[in-house]
Formats: sequence, structure tokens, C-alpha cells
Amino acid sequence: MTISRELSAQILRLHEVERWRVGTIARQLQVHRDTVRRVLAQAGVPAAPAPLRSSRIDPFRPFILQTLAKYPTLTAARLQAMVQARGYRGGPSHFRHLIAGMRPRPAAEAYLRLRTLPGEQAQVDWGHFGHLQIGRARRPLMAFVMVLSHSRRIFLHFFLDARMDSFLRGHALAFAAFGGIARVLLYDNLKSAVLERVGDAIRFHPTLLDFAGHHRYEPRPVAVARGNEKGRVERAIRYVRDAFFAARSFVDVADLNAQAQVWCAAQASDRPWPEDDRLTVRQAFEIEQTSLLRLPEHDYALGERLAVKVGKTPYVRFDWNDYSVPHTQVRRTLYVIASEQQVRIFDGMNELCSHPRSFDRGAQIEIEAHLATLVEHKRRAHAHRACDRLAQAAPASATLLQRAAERGYNLGSITAALTGLLARYGAAALQVALLDALARDVPHPNAVRLALERAREAHGGPPPLPLNLSEPIARRDAPVPVHPLAAYDLPATPDKDTDHD
Repeated sequence: MTISRELSAQILRLHEVERWRVGTIARQLQVHRDTVRRVLAQAGVPAAPAPLRSSRIDPFRPFILQTLAKYPTLTAARLQAMVQARGYRGGPSHFRHLIAGMRPRPAAEAYLRLRTLPGEQAQVDWGHFGHLQIGRARRPLMAFVMVLSHSRRIFLHFFLDARMDSFLRGHALAFAAFGGIARVLLYDNLKSAVLERVGDAIRFHPTLLDFAGHHRYEPRPVAVARGNEKGRVERAIRYVRDAFFAARSFVDVADLNAQAQVWCAAQASDRPWPEDDRLTVRQAFEIEQTSLLRLPEHDYALGERLAVKVGKTPYVRFDWNDYSVPHTQVRRTLYVIASEQQVRIFDGMNELCSHPRSFDRGAQIEIEAHLATLVEHKRRAHAHRACDRLAQAAPASATLLQRAAERGYNLGSITAALTGLLARYGAAALQVALLDALARDVPHPNAVRLALERAREAHGGPPPLPLNLSEPIARRDAPVPVHPLAAYDLPATPDKDTDHD
């Protein structure tokens, strides 16, 4: 807090001339006690310490200090129980206040300013920027940030998750934006980078190691609880929050990333370089860019890889959504390779189909040909089932259908007609009629129907009633109420408007 010269002079006069104490000056002038002490210290005037009053804790102070020196993290509640056993009778709240002043404080640690050579190091981290509602899905908005330690050049790209495929894609985009790769990349102890850590023993994520080997850089995690080692990327994320993301409007993630790309190339690159304010970050980056490692000749195969099982319906479930596959792949295990734009489905090395990726929840993304093929397959299967049923009941139907096909007749309508005759006349009568139609060389349902009617008339049988097995049993067996016949015995009531003789 900066105070005026008049107030400083008044503080000095009240303390030196009027002999006011620090607390009295602070209360009357409405300033903080530390401000009064600072003014007195700057003037070389020692502040008179206030006389200490005796306290109930004074007899126990040596014991408390000795205990805290040996056990510095011991709780105030446990200390109070120990001194109460030794005769202390004070309250818990005042005791905690006193212990807070006695507890030993760790010595302040001084840090060296870290300087890196051009192209030597970059720092990587995720930043969480709230959530986005996409349809019925609530997705986290994650910012991938990479900072070149020497020039402070920032790369920023937003994702809707923090999965390994997004993590590696952020690296590849950053390398392309920088036009090269730093020799060492520093990571926090992220699960995407470090799977397990016991002391100095580190087990890196195998996918990250493979990616780093392809690009020839060294992945290096920072020490536990040593955030100062990657302070440049943490400050960059704070700078992104304040200078880019705050009060920014965007349509979707693609629009946000387009704005981030422009911001990184313009405003973020035109800020002063922290090492020398006579240069900008852009100028420092132009110097550093020549020291970066070259990009590999071949791109790393990016994309999330996942084994998925197809159920009885021709869909695979990926990231809360269903994607259609050919119906021949049901009850099989396929593989999905997904990017931000598309979802590709493979059977081994064979790519079955590709869909635009959806970040909604519970959506069905379909290819019309998949469903049309399934419908046609079901229709043909129905026709095959009818033919099989006919061939089993009346074997001569297979020969009739074959001769009808040779003459170009519609087999679907013939099969349906023969199925109806089977339901009306039965299997034995249909077999005889089929043989009669074949003997006449007329492979048509009308000839079969005529032969059936002739046989029925020759035996003097009643017209057949069709048996509809598809009708629900409950409807066929529904009780029919019987109408009382006594009503028919009542005499008819004459019409009042009719004239009688």
C-alpha cells in the first residue's frame, strides 16, 4: 500500500512526539499496523514493542515448542490434549490461535531463473476451460498448450477430451505450427505421459514413447511437487485464460480453434520477449526456429484405436454414439480408428466404412446402403423360408418353381399363391395338384388351383376354409355372446303412423 508523504509525516509525529503505540496510530488513522511499522522502519525509528501480558499457556510454552520441533505436523487438537493432561485449562479456539504462531515454518526456498538454449526444450500441459453442451452430451473443453521454453512461442488447440489420441494430435499440430521439434519435452505427471512413478523410477506410457521415438525427442517429466520446473507453460495457460478465452464468443470448437490459431500468430507473438523487452516473442522464435529438430519424413499414424463388438443389430458403439456397419458383420469384433472429424471401422486391415464423427450422445450415424441391404436381405430370406416350407410340404413345388423361372414368371407371386393353397387344401392335396399341373406342362398357380377344385368336386367335399395361423390365438378363441331367442317370439309392434282398416 502506497501512502502520501503527509500521512507518513503524521505517523512519525504521533509516534515520536505524542508517544502513541503502533496499534493506536493504526486505529486512529485507519491504516494497517504493518503500514505503520513499515513507515517507522523506513525512517529508522524502531517501533516500541507492546508489553506482553501473561498467558495461561506460558508455563507450557517450552514443552509445546520442544514437541513441535520434533513433530512439526502434529495437530493442535492432539497438542491440546497433551498439555491438558499436564494442567492446561484454556479453550480450544484460543489454543489453536497460539499454536499457529508457535508452529515452525519451513525456510523460504530461493529458485534460480531457468534459462534454456534455443530449440532445447518445450513444455506441455492441459488446461480445463469448462464444458460445452453438444446435443444431449456435456463435453469438457480442454486446451492443449505447448510453449517453447526459449522464445515463449505458444501453441494452443482445444479438444473435447483429454484422451491419448487428442494428446498426441496436439503434439503433431504443434510441431507443424513451429516447423520443428524441441529436443526435450517437459510433462507434468499426467496419465498420458507417466503411468507409474516410485521415487526416481518412472514408467512412461508406451504409446507416448513410441510417438517420441518416431519424432526423435526426449520425454521428460518434472519432479513431483516442483511446478516451478514447468512454470512457463502454466503461465502460458493463465495468459490464455486472461488474454484470449475471457469473454470470447465462438460457434463451435472448430471456430474456437481458428480464432486460437490467429491469436497465437498475432497477439501472443507480438508481446515483449521476457528475456529482453527490446525483442518480441516473434523475433525470438525466428532465431530459435533454426535450432529445432526437423520434422520426420512420414507422419505418425494418429487416431484412437479401439476394439468394439457388434451385437445382433448392425451398429458399433463408440463414444456414446452408434455407427452403422454392414449387416454381415453382426456378432463380430471390429476395430475403430477415430479422429476429430471421422470414425473409421475396420475388419482386420480391411476398412469397412467411414462415418463423420458425432460428439452428441445417443445418436445413430447411419449409411443408407447398410440399412437398404439389410432390408433386401430380410425380404429375400422371407422368400427363401416360404420356398423351403413349400418344398417340405409338397416336394413337387420345387420343380414347378424351377419351370416357372425358366419361363420368366414372377416367383414371388407364385410362391405366395402356392403358400395360400397349402393353407386352404393341405399338403397332400397340394402335392397331387402340383403333379397334375406339371403333367399338363402348365407351371402356374391357376393350374394348381383348378386341379384342386376338380379333385374337391369329384369327392363332393365342401369348399375349404383357410386356416390363418398368423391370427392371434386370443382373437380366435374370443368368446361370442349368445343372443336370447325369446326376443324373436314377441309380436311385432305396429307402427303408430300406419293406417289400418
